[in-house]
Amino acid sequence: MTETATQLWTTRRLLGWMNDAFTHNGLDSPRLMSEMILSHVLGCQRLRLYMEPDRPATELERNNLRELVGRALKHEPVQYLVGEAWFFGLPFTVDKRVLIPRPETQTIVEYVLQHARNASGFGGATGEGVLFADICTGSGCIATSLLSTMKLARAIATDISPDALDVARLNAIRHGVIDRVELMKGDLLGALSSHPVASAHESLHYIVSNPPYIPDDEWDAVEPNVKDHEPHLALRGGIDGLDFVRRLIADGPPLLRPGGLLLIEIPEARSGEAQALAAASPLLESVRVLNDLENKPRVLVAARPGAN
Repeated sequence: MTETATQLWTTRRLLGWMNDAFTHNGLDSPRLMSEMILSHVLGCQRLRLYMEPDRPATELERNNLRELVGRALKHEPVQYLVGEAWFFGLPFTVDKRVLIPRPETQTIVEYVLQHARNASGFGGATGEGVLFADICTGSGCIATSLLSTMKLARAIATDISPDALDVARLNAIRHGVIDRVELMKGDLLGALSSHPVASAHESLHYIVSNPPYIPDDEWDAVEPNVKDHEPHLALRGGIDGLDFVRRLIADGPPLLRPGGLLLIEIPEARSGEAQALAAASPLLESVRVLNDLENKPRVLVAARPGAN
């Protein structure tokens, strides 16, 4: 990536060069990837790229860009390259310690917010008095997004990975909700065994979770940018993808208050099996599966019986 006086590497030219390289190599969303990487290198918002299309890049900027493009062409996720991913309209710090937030997970956030506004005793738009648990919190995107909207709610966020909890803490601080979330290390709901909610029972308004759920028979088909870079601990869900879903269905309901909801992201191909597991629990009712933004069965929802 050299330049001459008659052919400067301007923002416009760099975007075109990256877009062509990513397209040629079959990468998803090549234009978006190009914008994210270049705006990161230049230290500006993506909109600024189009406001100053003829701005020439410095030699240092070109060198940094060359390194990141090389890594992207080897399928390293662009979110890790720039250290940020957007979720529910908010920027989240991400790196290889956590799963990259996906748009389909927003289905959980949207449903909880809608339920809280409409159901008696669930805090309304502010979430006043609401306590929920986010299990397998990862980057903390679910808990932080909910707390950012429900200004009076509180959360417990758990993960088996201390590294993930460090990232979740960064994001909770970044969005000003750290004073309303408890971060706890442990295996699924086992992390709550030493928490007052475990002895109080029926104290949680919501249990939400995006657990590992890729089935073993789908692993070989997982894209390289996921398989080779994101933490397997946050991805693989056993033979049928339901190892963690089963445990959440078994152990979660006793912690929910009457009318409280259990929401779990599930593998599309096993949505019927997950729904049957929840329907067989005597502590759950109104079992259903929500479709995500792409109309795929994505989130299992069930309620603890006994609401007024």
